[in-house]
Amino acid sequence: MYEDQLYDKQFAARLSQLRMNKGVSAREMSLALGQNPAYINNIETGKAFPSMTCFFYICEYLQITPMEFFDTSRPNPDQVSRIIEYLNKLSRSQLDIIESLSHDLARVTDKKKA
Repeated sequence: MYEDQLYDKQFAARLSQLRMNKGVSAREMSLALGQNPAYINNIETGKAFPSMTCFFYICEYLQITPMEFFDTSRPNPDQVSRIIEYLNKLSRSQLDIIESLSHDLARVTDKKKA
């Protein structure tokens, strides 16, 4: 029973994180999904849990896959997916530039964390 409650809290926290990253209110997202205005808020506060069908609609709204929803190591999966789409259109030399830039940015970020 305790594990189920933990999973419910993690699900709610992830939904909240992804929704806020998208910059929409819980009410706005609820209405966009065709639900009552409190639907997403009820999920995020642990009062409700979505059906599997609604979960897929939530993922579609957030422009992520269900797998990306549960991958908490990626706080912005929608943005990463868009970047990958752009990268797939680049030439080898353009990718070399992006790789070098990404490497430098990651190094700067690592130094700031230290």
